[in-house]
Amino acid sequence: MERHVLVVFPHPDDETMATGGVIALHAAAGSPITYACFTLGEMGRNMGDPPFANRETLPQIRERELREACRHLGVGDLRLMGFRDKTLEFEDPEKLTGLISGLIEEVNPSLVITYYPGYCVHPDHEAIAHATVRAIAKLPAQVRPVLQCQAFSRGHEEVLGPCDVVLDTSAVWEKVYLAWKAHKSQTATYIAHVEKELHGDETSRKRAMERFSRYGLYTYTF
Repeated sequence: MERHVLVVFPHPDDETMATGGVIALHAAAGSPITYACFTLGEMGRNMGDPPFANRETLPQIRERELREACRHLGVGDLRLMGFRDKTLEFEDPEKLTGLISGLIEEVNPSLVITYYPGYCVHPDHEAIAHATVRAIAKLPAQVRPVLQCQAFSRGHEEVLGPCDVVLDTSAVWEKVYLAWKAHKSQTATYIAHVEKELHGDETSRKRAMERFSRYGLYTYTF
């Protein structure tokens, strides 16, 4: 069990899609979880399938979806950081770093989870990943929390090698599936496919469960 786990991502659904099983596994072990979500993803292109959101209603819908997903994953402390979607790359880097430093000081995590800087594709992802690294790097080495990062850019394994943290999350697969399902505006098409598998034969059901049963992360080295 971790003393406290701090998860830092820019968008609703990042927590679920990138590290849902990791979060659920730590929560199931009794670790307190704080998730700092920096935007409401209001500039996202997906509006549901069939569409049920529009540009005006999307932020409120995505916040509700996020809260439901966090409930399924076991996130007890959700922090909405109040930034605008697709603008984080233009924010003062030290402002972002300072906010994350403040969270670390407040919750005193033994583990921090974010994206791997340089290998997470989206400018918002990169801004938060770099800010998180800066915040932890400012701490004395002996009191730094462990930083584990999710990388998913094409070819990242050629540079970073295989993940050094590989987790079997089969025990919490259903919690992760329900969190994915909660983000309905973003995941409806994918979940419809998964549900067909879950209601299929044993082979199809096993394949569906395996989608939520294994996660790999990199331990960031300072």
